[in-house]
Amino acid sequence: MKSIREIYRIGQGPSSSHTMGPRKAAEAFLARHPEATSFEVTLYGSLAATGKGHMTDVAIMNAFADHAPVRILWEPKIFLPFHPNGMLFKAMDANGNITEHWTVYSIGGGALAEEGKTLAEGEDIYAMDSLVDIMHWCERTGRSYWEYVQMCEDSSLWDYLSEVWKTMEAAVVRGLDQEGVLPGPLNLRRKAASYYIKALGYKDSLRSRGLVFAYALAVSEENASGGCIVTAPTCGSCGVIPAVLYHLQQNRSFSEMRILRALATAGLIGNIARTKASISGAEVGCQGEVGVACAMASAAATQLFGGSPAQIEYAAEMGLEHHLGMTCDPVCGLVQIPCIERNAYAAARALDANIYSTFTDGSHRVSFDKVVEVMKQTGHDLPSLYKETGEGGLAKDYRPMDE
Repeated sequence: MKSIREIYRIGQGPSSSHTMGPRKAAEAFLARHPEATSFEVTLYGSLAATGKGHMTDVAIMNAFADHAPVRILWEPKIFLPFHPNGMLFKAMDANGNITEHWTVYSIGGGALAEEGKTLAEGEDIYAMDSLVDIMHWCERTGRSYWEYVQMCEDSSLWDYLSEVWKTMEAAVVRGLDQEGVLPGPLNLRRKAASYYIKALGYKDSLRSRGLVFAYALAVSEENASGGCIVTAPTCGSCGVIPAVLYHLQQNRSFSEMRILRALATAGLIGNIARTKASISGAEVGCQGEVGVACAMASAAATQLFGGSPAQIEYAAEMGLEHHLGMTCDPVCGLVQIPCIERNAYAAARALDANIYSTFTDGSHRVSFDKVVEVMKQTGHDLPSLYKETGEGGLAKDYRPMDE
């Protein structure tokens, strides 16, 4: 299993797989062919089906903008066997001859892969990729999940997680201060600022829940506007963990170091799901994005409240289990409906999973590892139109309620 740095990537929204990944691929291909006089990029499957809404073409064209013209071709009906997010890059010389072609895939969370191998992610550094095995290690040694992460990663991890947390905090603060309409044809108004003000008018539990909603909306709306966020584990699910951790820090005064340790544990949860299944909406649906984010946030919250390794594992299991089968059906191909609301709702569910697990001793029948296995199979069983194509579910025949 790779570093949890691959779960937490700092970058621009709105989509890690449809924006960050393609831009990264374009930059890599340009670096290999600075002499080319033109480029051609063919987008396949989900990338083509929802690429315009996710600004995939803009991300690619921006990468080539100062060097050479690029032509983009769209093939939404062609799904390459390896992954639904396929791209074919071609470099041309002055005579129009192809000097190289490169097939690459954006596999979720901003990561790239060629068929059969993930690109530029370093070595495997975790000996175990089963949460149950790691839980038993924690119980034998008396250590925590974050200590296992610390043991496997290098000493610069905490500096990196500090940068991740500062980026998350900044996205919450910016999002709470923004008003107006999100970009795109939906004319969807930002809600974070109004939710925040309304939440302050309530007492106790309602205020707490309203603030969590506001924080998740703030980050998700920043993402939808192309702002700077952290994949956790993806752009489409980037609001869940910041909402939970920001709320707990503000409400319970947890130190920054404890927040970073919670991020380490959350990253371990996301890393297992990414390694054993997928965090790509185009591959397994939204269960791999918002579902995994909920599991990560559930584990982080339970750790902060002093949960045992078994209780933390149980919280993560619940966070993912109750998102099984969730489709990825973005209206108009935008990371807005239903994505933004799903982030807010999942943040609340993460706190519920924390409470539920701490009412138990952590004993339960279905492991997090089993749920990850089921998520992978469920995702493969879902018809492709429910996996980030904008053709099924809520995206099909969309009309505003007032029409």
